[in-house]
Amino acid sequence: MTTVHIRPLDPLQDAELIHPWVTDAKATYWMMQGFRLQDVEREYMAIAANPHHDAFIGLVDGTPAFLMERYDPARAELVGLYDAQPGDVGMHFLVAPTDTPVHGFTRTVITAVMRELFADPATARVVVEPDVRNTAVHALNEAVGFVPERQIRKPEKKALLSFCTRAQFEAATGAAV
Repeated sequence: MTTVHIRPLDPLQDAELIHPWVTDAKATYWMMQGFRLQDVEREYMAIAANPHHDAFIGLVDGTPAFLMERYDPARAELVGLYDAQPGDVGMHFLVAPTDTPVHGFTRTVITAVMRELFADPATARVVVEPDVRNTAVHALNEAVGFVPERQIRKPEKKALLSFCTRAQFEAATGAAV
């Protein structure tokens, strides 16, 4: 059985770990291609300093395997782009690149991320805004209960605004949270 543990990201300690993840060619939608190690460290220091944005490292069976970000969409990322509701939590996730992909691994990761977010009883709904061209993540989002609402224009991309309530997540995955 796979075990997943999520811990806070330490920008100074973890920048070297995540630098190859966020700059990998497959992480194009993370928009950090060309970032130097110092740029990644600076980016995550800014997140650590922001009271409305947090970053985490996900470990699968003890091995660092994904990056997760949680943010308050009423105060970061989506300010003014939709009507935020109490209990809304924004989320980003990135699976570490690998030469030996495991079928179903990314779905395991997004399910663990959603469980982590819904473990907080104050979380009523998870909000995502992936690039409209990222069809792979749209399919993953829908598999765990996200419902697309509409396209929005962010400064850096055209995004598909989607929402997932606790009930939608539980119905889609059979996971009680």
